Amino acid sequence: MNEDSELEELIKEIAVKHGIALSRDDPILILQTLNNRLLQASQKAQQALLDQYKAELEDLSQRWSADAKEIAERILNASLDASIVAMERLMQSSAKEMVTTIKAEIDASLNRINRPIKDTKRIGLMNLAASCITFLAEALFIWAKTHLNI
Repeated sequence: MNEDSELEELIKEIAVKHGIALSRDDPILILQTLNNRLLQASQKAQQALLDQYKAELEDLSQRWSADAKEIAERILNASLDASIVAMERLMQSSAKEMVTTIKAEIDASLNRINRPIKDTKRIGLMNLAASCITFLAEALFIWAKTHLNI
């Protein structure tokens, strides 16, 4: 609706409700026109304020988003660093445990090998002693044969 038709509607409404006939040049209609202009100006000012408020909210939202992203990255980096430290500790303890297990296995294997080696050494010494005894007996026999003429 344009301004003229609104004015005509207002004149009809006043005539119907209040029983007063107004003409288009009635001073009371000046107030209506002023009121409409003030409403339009107020509406434009409010719209400008709303647009400014919307822009500020969008700016705040972007800053909050950037801040939240930065905080999330810091938390992620801290947890990553903590998990790296935990993994290193776990790897060190696992390596120590593995070294202990391997050392125990090697010691057990060496013990199993050392027994036969000791037995072999003992048998070798007995054979050496038997050879010496045999050599002495042979030497004694040869000496007795040459000196005693047997």
